[in-house]
Amino acid sequence: MSLNNIKILFEDKNVLVVDKPAGLVVHFDGKTKEPNLCGWILEKYPELENVGESLILQNGKEIKRPGIVHRLDRETSGILIIVKNQETFLNLKQQFKDKKIKKIYKTFVWGEIKDEEGVIDRSIGRSSSDFRQWSAQRGARGVLREAVTEYKVLKRNKDFSFLEVNLKTGRTHQIRVHMKAINHPVVGDRLYAPKREFALGFNRVALHAFFIEFSLLDGKKIKIEAPLPKDFQKAIDLIK
Repeated sequence: MSLNNIKILFEDKNVLVVDKPAGLVVHFDGKTKEPNLCGWILEKYPELENVGESLILQNGKEIKRPGIVHRLDRETSGILIIVKNQETFLNLKQQFKDKKIKKIYKTFVWGEIKDEEGVIDRSIGRSSSDFRQWSAQRGARGVLREAVTEYKVLKRNKDFSFLEVNLKTGRTHQIRVHMKAINHPVVGDRLYAPKREFALGFNRVALHAFFIEFSLLDGKKIKIEAPLPKDFQKAIDLIK
């Protein structure tokens, strides 16, 4: 994974917003030595080393996460905010907690969704069958957390639907878990739909963080879009 593919979408004295390419992990996991976004940040902005909060691994090792206030899964492309100072970090962390940040994703899912739009309001807990998974279905374990996903169908055929998804909450794997729960799993999702083959030209989870809206310290609202990557553009053309 080349770090040369990271595009800067917005930058000022407090924040940096990048377009993360699919396949790039956000931070070191304590196991592999592969390139990661945090490494890119420290190379380009070494002064951010102690901004944000570190992650303590199970073995006690501390992982620096310079400026990271939220994250995207490895295979998800799109918008990621990086903060440049602790005041902005705490402010944005609170905005996420208070659900004041608007996040819109684009995704392809299996099957034809009949309704033009809909809301999935299903709490999410741990899967009872796979420790790596979360679940919004009967039998989920542990604490069940509120999760609400709004979606709108942009294009479809009898086999696939192309959706715009508005996250009202921010649970781990929320879109993937909710789409599986309504029997329309995300294309390319090997964790939640392992029996499905890759399709529409994707060799990754077909999920793109397309839009974000948040406030700066002075209250000014910032709205940013990340252009659809090439695999999304090609897949749109395949849905006739």
